[in-house]
Formats: sequence, structure tokens, C-alpha cells
Amino acid sequence: MNSRKLWIPDASWVCAILTLAYCLFLTDGWRQLFRDSDTGWHIRTGERILSSRTLPHVDPYSFSKASEPWFAWEWAADVATAFAGSYGLAGVALLYASSIGLATWMWWQLTWAVRGDFLLGWLFAIPMLSTTNVHWLARPHIFGWLFALGAVWIVERVPERTRFRWLVLVGLMSIVWTNVHASFFLFPVILMIYTVGDIAGPLVFASTTPRVARVRWFVAAACVAALGTLVNPYGWRVHQHVFAYLMNGELIDRIAEFQSFNFHVEGAGQILLALGLAAAGGLLALMQGRVAQFLLVLLFLALGLRSARGLPLIGLLLLPIANGAITQALSNPKGLREPIAHHMKAAFAYSSRLRAIDLQLGGGALTPFVLVLLFVVARTPAIQAHAGFSPAEFPVVAASEQIAKLPVDARILAPDKFGGYLIYRFNGERKVYFDGRSDFYGSAFMKNYISLLEVRPNWQDELSKYGFTHALLPNRYSLIPALEQAGWKRIYTDEVATLLAR
Repeated sequence: MNSRKLWIPDASWVCAILTLAYCLFLTDGWRQLFRDSDTGWHIRTGERILSSRTLPHVDPYSFSKASEPWFAWEWAADVATAFAGSYGLAGVALLYASSIGLATWMWWQLTWAVRGDFLLGWLFAIPMLSTTNVHWLARPHIFGWLFALGAVWIVERVPERTRFRWLVLVGLMSIVWTNVHASFFLFPVILMIYTVGDIAGPLVFASTTPRVARVRWFVAAACVAALGTLVNPYGWRVHQHVFAYLMNGELIDRIAEFQSFNFHVEGAGQILLALGLAAAGGLLALMQGRVAQFLLVLLFLALGLRSARGLPLIGLLLLPIANGAITQALSNPKGLREPIAHHMKAAFAYSSRLRAIDLQLGGGALTPFVLVLLFVVARTPAIQAHAGFSPAEFPVVAASEQIAKLPVDARILAPDKFGGYLIYRFNGERKVYFDGRSDFYGSAFMKNYISLLEVRPNWQDELSKYGFTHALLPNRYSLIPALEQAGWKRIYTDEVATLLAR
């Protein structure tokens, strides 16, 4: 390998490092990655696994469902997060920001796999980052993005030979993915989509020839991926649990991140652009005979429109496909007036020359130096003090000044956002009423929880059920005056939360 390949960065490396810097420094990822308090219980769960060398099977964190069966279905991600957390919350931020940067690098590799254009890649990177940064959080789904990118890259690059080696890769990926994030079921689904696409293509398009060897490989790979998902501490029960959770409409309908994205908010234009490009790319792919890509676009567009959690996968998986389809359609345009066609061909030819230069570059040797530098920055006192849960969003001050003084067996009524932080802040020793593990608490619990916090009819029944001694609530909650009318005493208030005693 020549020195240019080692030391001079290519487009994917530059974009990945820019993404990493943008995440950590321009958007203050040291804090913004902790917008969701679920990170708190992920860290503490990972620490428990590392210290005990066993997985939890019952709930260790709540008094409302104490010792009930619990699936730590993302245990491997929890362990990785806890290991990074041994260097402080700045270490956790660096782990997830680096994974986001790696996702950008893999996005470019997928772009090249589908023969995307160099200049279009840079243009498409903007809506890609806009659709992903809505879920830039220190949570295991970031690792799920990496596996999803790897899955589509594999099916686009699968060779006609050395199939066994690729099957081994599929099996290993499936095993790790299953133990890292619950999106593991997407792997066999993607493989079956490409199976159907390769079968349907020759039946629909006369220009498409049957690819029997590829179809057989896809079927075998889908079986290997499906079997790989069984290699986890819970066996088939994790599949039952995940699908029961995702199919529980009564529960999912009450979780904000599973709801459709609000396209009226500021910055939604970039996300709409990503959706439009993905849809256009899917149609062009179908017209070009790539049925599998069209089906993949349909699936993830449907997921993204139904749930905001699916939007990042549109940016990561579908924009490269759109790039490849648009490049094929426009690089040799037909029916356009000559001046327009001439300039378009010239633009794509220039972009191809840039890509030829880019192919001679890499920059991989620089990566360790960048990561070491960032690790040194993360270890500085200023970053260590700044990284973590924001005192403007979480009861950081209240926990130090008041909650820490309460008896350890105090039963505190707090919303799920505060619950995850309290688990982290008190190392799981102070039990919580509710946190972000919605799959564990269930729809009936959440229904009663919402009735209590929103002071709906019979809210007093839920209040008396758990014998709460204190309530730690965001200042805007209408439950605060309702509790005061019921005789509770306000003993602390700051800019974020109010603490009441029964």
C-alpha cells in the first residue's frame, strides 16, 4: 500500500472526521448526546454485568416492579458503554460520537458500492446528517445503524465466488447485532428482500437476466442470519419479547420516539429533502431493473414516515441508493436539449475524475492519532466537568442538594426522564417509580402512569397504590398544584424541578 493511501485522507475519511467534530464540538455532543436519560441505566447495567460476570434476569432498579423478570436485550452495548464510562461520561460521549463518525464513513462505502457519484455524495451528505442527528444519542441504536449499513453493503457487494467466507461474516454479524441492539431482525429481512428482488427482476424486466447463484446465496445467508439471532443469552425468548413489544400498539402509541415526525418544526426541510430523494431514487432504481433496491426503499420509507426512529435509516441506507440511481439516470441523459445534456455529461465526467483521485487516497493511518487526540481532550478537567446530563434538563442540582439527603428507601414519584438519571446518579441503589424501559413496564403500567402525571380521573388511585413519600417533578407539570391541594408540601424548587413531600 502506497503512502498516499495511508496518510492522505479520502472523501469518506474527511467527512467522517467532520461529522465527529460537528457532533462533539459544534453541537456540544459532550452534553447533547445525553438528552435521553436511558443512557443512565445502560451504563449502570453494563457495570453490573462487568462486576458480576452475569446478566440480570430481574429488575434491579424500580420499586414499582421490583424483581420482576427483565430482558437486558442490549447487554453487549451496555458493557461497551460502561467500559467507556470508566473514563467518565466524556468517554461515553466519545464512544458514541466516534460511532456516528464511523457510520458516516460506512455511508460513503455504501455510496461507492452502489456506484454513487462523488459530488452528489457531498451534496447528499447534508440531508443525511440532518436525518440522523435527530437521534444522535448515547444509546445502543447508534450501533444498530452500523450493522444496518454493513448489511446493505454486503448484499450490494456480495461476489459470485468465496461465498462461504461471506456466509461466515453474515453469521458473525448476526450474532453480535442480536446482542447489541433489538434491530437485529432487519438483517434476515434485508437478505430476503434481495432474494425476492433477484427472483422478480427477470420476471418483470426483459433486460434483467436470472442470477440463480446469487438467489441461492441470499437464501442461505438469510437462514444463517436468522440462526445467528438465536445465539444470545435469552435464546428464542428475546425474539418473542422484541416482537411482542413492537406489535403492542397500545404501548407504542404512548412512546414519543415511535410517533411520526413533526414536519412543521424548524429544520424539517432537510428531512423532507431526504425523503424526496429517497423516493425518487427508489423509482429510478425500479425503472433501471433493480427491484431489490426499490423494495428496500419502500420498506424504510414506510418505517420512517410511521416512526421518527426510522428517519436516520432513510438517510443512511436510502440516500446512497438514490445517489446510484440518479447517477445512472443523469450521467447519460436522453431526451434533454443538447446544451443541458452537454453540461450534465461534463459535470459527471469531472466528478468521475475526482473519484479516480479519491480512490488513490485513504487516510487510515491518521485515524489512531485523531482518536488518541480526542481521548486526551476528553480526559481534560474542563471536558470531564462539562460532559454528561445537562443541569438545564435533568434534576442534577436537586439530586445533589436534596435527593441525596433522603432515606435510601424513599419512594419518589418522578417521570421516566428523571428516572433514568436517578438510576445513574445513585448507582441504582435508590429505586425509581418509572424509567425509559417501556418494554419492561408495559402498556397497562404506562396508561396508569400517564393518568397520574396528567391528573386524569382516578389519578389518586395510582398515587396511593405505591405509597409515594416524595415527588420530583418538572416545574411545568400540573400534578404539582394537585399534590399541594392534596396536602403535599413543597420542600425544594429550582429552575428544573420541584420536590414535594407527602
